[in-house]
Amino acid sequence: MKKYRVNVNGTVYEVELEDISGSAVAAAPVSAPAAAPAAPVAAAPAGGEQVVAPMPGNILAVNVKDGDSVKAGQVLMVLEAMKMENEIMCPCDGKVASVSVSKGASVESGALLCVIQ
Repeated sequence: MKKYRVNVNGTVYEVELEDISGSAVAAAPVSAPAAAPAAPVAAAPAGGEQVVAPMPGNILAVNVKDGDSVKAGQVLMVLEAMKMENEIMCPCDGKVASVSVSKGASVESGALLCVIQ
């Protein structure tokens, strides 16, 4: 058995691999990481697609408002994180049900930005 540490999106997993004679390699059970506290997320209207912040940062621009029609891939807003401007794209076609942030707002990872219906 060999032990390996694997980092997946910032979460470290410890994995044991057993070398079996032949071509197959079986993986031992993976130890689950401790559960991290969930980021607070505001309630969204039922049935809407929530768009959340992928990382903490500041909102530089909000390109949509309540009631706007949007298409998949459209830039909804721009989030600055670590001196990089990240475009937050629309995940689906629809209408903006609500916008939860404004220009200049500071957001945490997982914070609700807007809801698409």
